[in-house]
Amino acid sequence: MSDVEIRIEGRAGRITLNRPAALNAMTYEMCTAIEAAIDHWRADDSVALILFDAAGDKAFCAGGDIAELYATGTAGDFDYGRRFWCDEYRLNAKLFEYPKPVVSLMQGFTMGGGVGLGCHGTHRVVGETSQIAMPECGIGLVPDVGGSLMLALAPGRLGEYLGSTGARMGPADAIYAGFSDLYVPQSKWSDLTAQLVATGDPACIETMAETPPEGRLEALQPQIDDLFGGESRVHVINALKADGSNFAAEALKTLSRNSPLSVACTIEMVHRLRIVASLTIRRALELEYRFTFRAMEHSDFLEGIRAQIIDKDRTPRWQYAGEDVPLTAVARMLMPLGANTLTFD
Repeated sequence: MSDVEIRIEGRAGRITLNRPAALNAMTYEMCTAIEAAIDHWRADDSVALILFDAAGDKAFCAGGDIAELYATGTAGDFDYGRRFWCDEYRLNAKLFEYPKPVVSLMQGFTMGGGVGLGCHGTHRVVGETSQIAMPECGIGLVPDVGGSLMLALAPGRLGEYLGSTGARMGPADAIYAGFSDLYVPQSKWSDLTAQLVATGDPACIETMAETPPEGRLEALQPQIDDLFGGESRVHVINALKADGSNFAAEALKTLSRNSPLSVACTIEMVHRLRIVASLTIRRALELEYRFTFRAMEHSDFLEGIRAQIIDKDRTPRWQYAGEDVPLTAVARMLMPLGANTLTFD
């Protein structure tokens, strides 16, 4: 059975992620197959909308399959990762810019690469088990797959908080932060799918939508704005240390576990994108690619995978551990790439 099931049913082009044992993590082959399908359906008048869903209860898509990235990177082959990210980002842009409705049903974990698949469409549906996050700083990367765009557009300083800590969002928080649109109880998803397939009209989603269980981010917004309003990682760290709240202590503990370089670059990326007058998905992806292009060679990415995924000792040896990250280090990771600048061809 395929890792991704691609077919036309009724008026819908259907894409079902089918690696439940791996939390539907996306492989390079899945990425290219999905891109080929949506390219074909763009001009197919029989396909009125695209519908993403996933097998299993635990996850829509918990990220990209990083085992191959680690294997090639540790062998000194940086081109594989650069090609993977380039092709993945092109898919992310196509989904964001797609001329037909794109519906995603995101149960369980939707993280990293899963955000790039599920959170760029026109109708992003969450249910009671949904947990959406950008946890890349924990493996020495930065929020990518267009996630930096949503972080920059999130209310107040939520972008800095969600991006640097990787905090998980339940359904209400995902809607509040701009990663989702509507909450539909998962008991209704089967009927919702049937209607979407039969009609090709996403209007039925609104009729089935309900008010989600209460989240936490909206109430925390003033505190997050105060604590994550600094210009750099060190300012955020100092603010958290000076605050006596349980929330600040929890956030500081998480930040202390994440790659200092990744956290510093994430905060800088959100700041840069937030002030761009004409912010687009392509501009965000191009900035992300500056980091990921250099990630295997110059960041904590391979060390982060080793500690969290390969050896699972949970004791990564980060650059700049216990010290401030130099501004020059951030600037080097986010410098324009010149001839290697991301294109979307």
